[in-house]
Amino acid sequence: MSIADDTVQYLRDNALVVTTAESCTAGKIVTLLSEVEGSGEFIECGYVVYSPQAKQRLLHVNPQTIETFNLTSVEVAREMATGALRDSTANAAIATTGILGPDDVDGIPAGTICFAWAFQSADECYVFSREHRFSGGRCEVQTEATEYALQWLPHFHRRARAGEKEGA
Repeated sequence: MSIADDTVQYLRDNALVVTTAESCTAGKIVTLLSEVEGSGEFIECGYVVYSPQAKQRLLHVNPQTIETFNLTSVEVAREMATGALRDSTANAAIATTGILGPDDVDGIPAGTICFAWAFQSADECYVFSREHRFSGGRCEVQTEATEYALQWLPHFHRRARAGEKEGA
């Protein structure tokens, strides 16, 4: 089975509906999931937000967060994930922001991608984040980041279900 098949099965088994907030992956996460038959009932929506203005307007990312930490930061990814859940009926979100390359930007190496996974329970939102550096060309980094985002969703969902917080 592919990572998308595995993820859709996990969503099904755990009554999760996902939304994505994608910058550098440009909608590839939601696209990959949508290729799985029957996945439509587990996908609420997908945001593709490249510019700082779109991140602020559509996902409520705080301009101060961008100014303080940079667009490529786990802090921005976390706000993207929670922003995607905010106006959504989904109970899970995946966010990505980063630099595909080929050049470094603002001293951040090409291939650096920041991820966040957010899960909404009845009374609490659990958010987890990671930064990872991938190697290869733009398309390779984008594909690897898409798969990475999906591979880690079950791990962080299990932690949220157990009531764990980031850093715990």
